[in-house]
Amino acid sequence: MHSIEYYRSEFIAYLESKIITKEPKNLYEPINYILDLGGKRLRPVLTLLATEIFGSDHKEALDAALAIEVFHNFSLIHDDIMDAAPLRRGKSTVHEKWDVNTGILSGDAMLINAYQLFENYQADTFRDLAKLFSKTALEVCEGQQYDVDFETRDDVTIAEYLKMIEYKTAVLVAAALKMGGIIAGASGKEQEYIYDFGRNLGLAFQLQDDYLDAFGDPKTFGKQVGGDIIENKKTYLYLKVLELGTKTQRKELMDLFSIQPADPSEKVNGVKEIFLDSGASQATQKAIQDYTKRAFDVLDRLDIVDEKKIILRQIGEQLMRRKV
Repeated sequence: MHSIEYYRSEFIAYLESKIITKEPKNLYEPINYILDLGGKRLRPVLTLLATEIFGSDHKEALDAALAIEVFHNFSLIHDDIMDAAPLRRGKSTVHEKWDVNTGILSGDAMLINAYQLFENYQADTFRDLAKLFSKTALEVCEGQQYDVDFETRDDVTIAEYLKMIEYKTAVLVAAALKMGGIIAGASGKEQEYIYDFGRNLGLAFQLQDDYLDAFGDPKTFGKQVGGDIIENKKTYLYLKVLELGTKTQRKELMDLFSIQPADPSEKVNGVKEIFLDSGASQATQKAIQDYTKRAFDVLDRLDIVDEKKIILRQIGEQLMRRKV
């Protein structure tokens, strides 16, 4: 087994070898732009890692890992359009740098490219990868629609919110790991265990992302801090205020979510104060820890040596400490 950084560097080298400029430039340059913005490359790293955890060479999984990363970035282009987000990883979003129509079309091309990458596998592996990918891609779309719907609903429950982030974020992390198991020929049981590990890890990851959206450092977060608040997103933080806050805090929060002041920083700062005073901030941090623990508990059921479990545990611990 290698380190997480090794797998990341291996993937980045493969990604860079695949980035080429071809015609029409206005279709492919935005694709190269978003793929070149960087990021944690968490999902492709997990695919490579899982492949070696189950006994195969990580190089066999490079195309599947690239498919996951291409799909993830496709979803980011379209999410940024829907959210009217100005920044992605500290740089202009695709629709800001080009235009909305270019973002839509380039994103569509990325989705097709992701499927094409699975064609490099033998028939049985291709079938299993494509079946998992189709299921996951549809769930991501469903999660995004839930996210949009929740912006105009006042009765969103925590259970509904958790389902939304499971579909929008966690299933892709889970699928990235399971793809490694598929490529390596792991048993169905082991594939489900690694999927469940990834699903819980993905839930912790998204809860941490929501927390950092409110309380992250603008210099390291890479996105607009307070963006979820400005967009009136019913995050775990928001829902926990409704559960834990006083009547006054709940009313103040809903009042702030009903306005769009000229200076959004006033709204962001007011909401963050309520998150802290109500205990919602602390409750969100505890939920992050709980889902990370659930992921770690699944490791005990995996039939792999302890050395390999340690690497998976390190990934979860890194997510707990991340600032971006």
